[in-house]
Amino acid sequence: MAKAPVLTPQADDFPRWYQDLISKAELADNGPVRGTMVIRPYGYGLWERMQADMDARIKAVGAQNAYFPLFIPQSYLTREAQHVEGFAPELAVVTHGGGKELEEPVVVRPTSETIINEYFSKWVQSYRDLPLLINQWANVVRWEMRPRLFLRTSEFLWQEGHTAHATQEDARVFASRIQRDVYADFMENVLAMDVVLGRKTTKERFAGAINTLTLEGMMGDGKALQLGTSHELGQNFAKAFNTTYLSKEGTQEHVWQTSWGSTTRMIGALVMMHGDDNGLRVPPRLAHVQAVVLAIKDDEAVVAKVREVGEKLRAAGLRVVVDDRTDTPFGRRAVDWELKGVPLRVEIGPRDLEAGTAMLARRIPGGKEPVALDSLETLLPKALEEDQARLLQESRERRLARTVDVGSVAEAAEAAATGWARIPWSELGPEGEAKLAEQGVTVRCLVGEDGSVPLSEDAPGTLAIVARAY
Repeated sequence: MAKAPVLTPQADDFPRWYQDLISKAELADNGPVRGTMVIRPYGYGLWERMQADMDARIKAVGAQNAYFPLFIPQSYLTREAQHVEGFAPELAVVTHGGGKELEEPVVVRPTSETIINEYFSKWVQSYRDLPLLINQWANVVRWEMRPRLFLRTSEFLWQEGHTAHATQEDARVFASRIQRDVYADFMENVLAMDVVLGRKTTKERFAGAINTLTLEGMMGDGKALQLGTSHELGQNFAKAFNTTYLSKEGTQEHVWQTSWGSTTRMIGALVMMHGDDNGLRVPPRLAHVQAVVLAIKDDEAVVAKVREVGEKLRAAGLRVVVDDRTDTPFGRRAVDWELKGVPLRVEIGPRDLEAGTAMLARRIPGGKEPVALDSLETLLPKALEEDQARLLQESRERRLARTVDVGSVAEAAEAAATGWARIPWSELGPEGEAKLAEQGVTVRCLVGEDGSVPLSEDAPGTLAIVARAY
């Protein structure tokens, strides 16, 4: 009788495969309140690495970290009509505190444009105070009716940036810089994710924004996932909160603003873009465990060598775990590390020790080969870089192979059953977008024929990327 697979095969049931992997790789668990999640240490380790790399990039463009309250007066949200209308269905509202009814209900932070503008209006007085570039790492709550771990949860972790500028052009350039130099660079070079940079349609853009820039990735089943957004807010919030500055010419002017964010959804994307039927595959530059050194048997000399190799690899700059838990069967431990997607496994047993070799298992391309123990410090860094590049190449090849050019709404809907479609926006337009939405298909973004981000929906040669999405 054939042994049952550890995970439901992707081809049989992709959503079930996803849930199996999240659980068995010990990334997260469901929280006690519907829609919430507990991020387990291995999953949180991925988020910590994401945070550290993203934080460095955010600071490199001049933003500083701050923190704003979790509770926001409900009246703040009502000042910007589109904003409150867009978020109303998702709000969690507190009406009682300290055993009595509150004089004014407070909203649990769904996003922070309103409360940050309250303080921007105090902090900005003159053109000398601009640009004001703020970021915060926080949690937010958006009540989710159809939760799925990491992808859609009622509470999730993120960073949200908020900026104020003297001119619309300064704000536009900064929003684009965030999309390109922070998000796209991080996602491609660290997460090894192929992403498409584009502009959201009027229907899909952020509530209260005049423009939303997005990064879209194709998952293993051909669906799209929004991985990050950068918004031009115009002067909508500035006018609602009277955020003004004294210009060089001595006139009072409203600031121009941006906001931008990325979330723990990136962990879900990591699973669905790089995972396979054996588990997760973590990009080496992201991995908080790049290599695990395993003792195959409870042998004193083997255990000593495993610990020695681990120390040498750490000294060489690798992030290493030594697994000398010989009271747990080797096969079970190997499968567990494979599920977790650790890029490299260095396996050492008595025979390997005699031969001066180790068995090197590479998670990303697959396969094993014996290698000399004294070559590990030079061999492993090279293998990690090769495997990082391989993941990015695979994700790009998948998107290119499963994206087709179409000329009608019907063809776009058909293509979206298995992948993405590109269609001229002039052929689709808002009317065609509405027809696709009725079939569960959305315009993920607008792009130029050359892959650039169009300055407007009406820019010549603009194409719509159409797909089913998470």
